[in-house]
Amino acid sequence: MKKVLILGSSGILGSALVRAFSTDYHVISGVKDAFDITNYAVLEKNIYQSESDVIINAAAFNGVDLTEENADAYQAAEAINGEAVGNLAKLSAQENIPLVHFSTDYVFDGENVEGYAEEAAPAPLNKYGHTKFLGERLLQENTNQYYLVRLSRLFGHHGASARAKKSFVDIMIDLAEKQGKKELKLVDEEISSPTYSVDLARRVRQLVAGQYPYGIYHGANSGSCSWYGLAKKIFELKQLPVKLTPILSSEYPRPAKRPLHSVLLNTKLPPARSWQEALTEYAT
Repeated sequence: MKKVLILGSSGILGSALVRAFSTDYHVISGVKDAFDITNYAVLEKNIYQSESDVIINAAAFNGVDLTEENADAYQAAEAINGEAVGNLAKLSAQENIPLVHFSTDYVFDGENVEGYAEEAAPAPLNKYGHTKFLGERLLQENTNQYYLVRLSRLFGHHGASARAKKSFVDIMIDLAEKQGKKELKLVDEEISSPTYSVDLARRVRQLVAGQYPYGIYHGANSGSCSWYGLAKKIFELKQLPVKLTPILSSEYPRPAKRPLHSVLLNTKLPPARSWQEALTEYAT
């Protein structure tokens, strides 16, 4: 049985990857304490000892606004999202192991209303996007055996770690069900493609097991929506009586600038199911 090392295995995506690969792979869960991806010596030793056939890196620093306004957070994001990816790529090449790594729609500037295909030129607007783009560059510079998979607006079952970040979908549900919110104002002009962790994990397994050509892939679900549109569908599915008001980005200022149009176009794989279908499965 082939071995797959999944780094960041306790988050939303990592947990879904563990489930997707467990059926016919021996999964090695690389949690932070044992596989600190920012420690080259420890990483080298553990990768060598794992004897993995594939490495999947789902570890990331995802604090978009924190990265923008806090110098220590930016340094951590640069180390985890950027430099560590380069080290992983070097070690993967050294051991001749394929590497799967994940990036984001935030590497794009959002000026293309038609969306972005896999080979579109990145031009990030914020510091978080720059750290993810750094990781993309270092990945491609240090190994030829890579799958770079971009995603956006990830949602899915909560990760095993208590530190796992909550998705927008779960935050909306909590606001209505636990906090009793009856009215919300949400941005209606940032358009992107939601990504269901279960569907993305299956796609990654498809890439690896099917030995697809190495390169960049987009793993979001089909279709697109704004934050307002996504919330509207969530409350409709959950039958929660929340009054939503669409607003402009300028009415909800945040430290990090977001791309207005960052739809991830999939031109290399069979079409994914719609985000509405995926959300229905998750929320009902």
